[in-house]
Amino acid sequence: MADKKPKNPKVHSTYLPLDQKNSDKPFHDTPMLDQLESGPWPSFVTGLKRLALESDMMVDLLGQLEHSYKTRLGYWKGGTVSVFGYGGGIIPRFTELMDSKGEPMFPASREFHTLRVQPPPANHYTTDMLRKLSSSWDKYGSGLIAFHGQTGNIMFIGTTSENTQHFFDEINQYGWDLGGAGPCVRTGMSCIGAARCEQSCANEHKIHRLLVNNFMDDMHRPALPYKFKFKVSGCPNDCMNSIHRSDFAVIGTWRDDMKVDQDEVKKFVEAKGQKYMIDNVISRCPTNALSLNDDNTLDVDNRNCVRCMHCINVMTRALSPGDDHGVTLLIGGKRTLKIGDTMGTVIIPFMKLETDEEYARLVGIAEDTIDFFAENALEHERTGEMIERIGLVNFLEGIGIDVDPNMITAPRAGSYVRMDDWDLEAEKWNKRKAEAAAG
Repeated sequence: MADKKPKNPKVHSTYLPLDQKNSDKPFHDTPMLDQLESGPWPSFVTGLKRLALESDMMVDLLGQLEHSYKTRLGYWKGGTVSVFGYGGGIIPRFTELMDSKGEPMFPASREFHTLRVQPPPANHYTTDMLRKLSSSWDKYGSGLIAFHGQTGNIMFIGTTSENTQHFFDEINQYGWDLGGAGPCVRTGMSCIGAARCEQSCANEHKIHRLLVNNFMDDMHRPALPYKFKFKVSGCPNDCMNSIHRSDFAVIGTWRDDMKVDQDEVKKFVEAKGQKYMIDNVISRCPTNALSLNDDNTLDVDNRNCVRCMHCINVMTRALSPGDDHGVTLLIGGKRTLKIGDTMGTVIIPFMKLETDEEYARLVGIAEDTIDFFAENALEHERTGEMIERIGLVNFLEGIGIDVDPNMITAPRAGSYVRMDDWDLEAEKWNKRKAEAAAG
């Protein structure tokens, strides 16, 4: 067996040996961080040490991180850092670790700000653009980049207040802009969609760009009670997890019958067997909308199909979405905060997006939602929490959208649909729909 090349005890990097270190600052002792490199998986510590070969800032960052591990405390405080004309997009970090003279214990990383930069829709990059971004960050920052943050931004982590403006000016010259940070409209996200996915039911990238471009001022100049997120998924698979983590989720869907290729269904059953078909497709339909015939053809009860996508995902050659495409809009999804995790609530069960007027309606609903949120939400309250507090019927009235029976699956359990004088209410609803259709 060939002898393994021994690792440097200070820099466990397979990329550069210690004698190629271009930084004059000596490394701090980091026994606790070193231990994180001993496992079988790649460690972020190795990446930080590799960057420290070129950067004094990263050397001191490792020192502060080791100190935090020892004391089990964080030592970063916020502040105000921005670029000219902008109020958000930068996360300020200043060290709180001071020595007895009041000087920073780790001076090279006394400032370690993060810039959020908006990615293109569906993260479509060119290698040329990635190289340009990396080159600019090597010049003005630590070299540490995260693709991507939870909001969707490219996270350029670690720079000084002075270099913040220089970095922004340079990347802005070749087309990049800061994303959202703070109580503002955040950077949107969209799935790869029609570019590579055959299940796409919407023009995800156009929706993404329209929403982002329309609310650019609300991203750059925070003026909301709290953050507001857009996310776009091209089909009910919801690869962006929009329903769970965005205030305004746009989900592509269809309203005609699912397309079934019976010849491919038969081939699937012959290849997998009837038992596999029943156990993994038929019985897993949440509304029992599928049935397998004796001749190995498939019947679909489209009226009861809830677009869960399971059967389509398993039998991609045999089943596919219908042709009458559109989107469903949901409001109020988010991760844990005041009232726990919430999923988005349907406010538009289906709307077509083909003409300029239909896209304008989508943007208009987003504008009305954000205006209502800005006026009625409490500080540090997300849209879903505001709806939970004031009631869905008040929210729908506030943004000018009528309650639609398609918003719910069990009307008797929906507190915002009246059950007394139901026939009268149904007549009123049908009359409103007829008036709307007549223009």
